[in-house]
Amino acid sequence: MDVEKLGIAGAFSFTPPVYKDHRGLFTTPFEGAAFEGASGRPLFTVGQISHNVSAAGVLRGIHFTATPPGKAKYVYCPHGRVRDFLVDLRLGSPTFGRWVENDLSGENARAVHIPVGVGHAFLACEEGSVIVYVMPGRYVAVDELSVSPFDPEIGLPVGDVDAGLLSERDVSAPSLGEASERGLLADFQLCRDREGVL
Repeated sequence: MDVEKLGIAGAFSFTPPVYKDHRGLFTTPFEGAAFEGASGRPLFTVGQISHNVSAAGVLRGIHFTATPPGKAKYVYCPHGRVRDFLVDLRLGSPTFGRWVENDLSGENARAVHIPVGVGHAFLACEEGSVIVYVMPGRYVAVDELSVSPFDPEIGLPVGDVDAGLLSERDVSAPSLGEASERGLLADFQLCRDREGVL
C-alpha cells in the first residue's frame, strides 16, 4: 500500500497494488495496518457504506457534515474515473481554504481519507463512475452541508460544468465566506477532537 500524506492536515491517500490478468483485476482499497500506520489511530467504527453512480461531467460537492456531530469518510472509486477534491473548511486550520486533487479510478484503486470538517467534491470523468463512501454513522440530511464548488476564493479547477447536471443543493450552496458568516464551518480543534486526534 502506497500511503501519501496530502496537503491538508489529517488527510491521506492510499494506493494499493492492483493485480490484473486476462479475467480482470483484484485490489484492496483499505488495509487497517496501513491506515493506522499513517494516521496513528484505527479507522472509525463503520456505521454505513454508501455509493453513488454519476454520468460523465457530473460535479458533486463541496459537501461536508456539520460539526458537531462531524463525520470523517473513507472514499474510493471502484468503477470509472473521477477528479476528486478535498477542501479544508476548518476555521483556524493551518491549511484552511486549501484544496488537494486526486485521480480516483477503478484502475488505480486509490482511496482518500477525509477528516472531520474537510469538504469533498468530485467531477466524474467517465460515464457510470462509482464513488463508495465508508462512514462512521448514518446519513442525516439536516447535518449535510455544502459550499459552492465555483467559489473563486477556493478556486477549484472544474472548468465549465453543465448546470443541468448539478443538484439543487450545489447550485444554491453558499461561498466559503458566506458559510463562515452563517456559522456553518467548525473550528479546527473541535473537528480534531471529534475525530479523536490529540
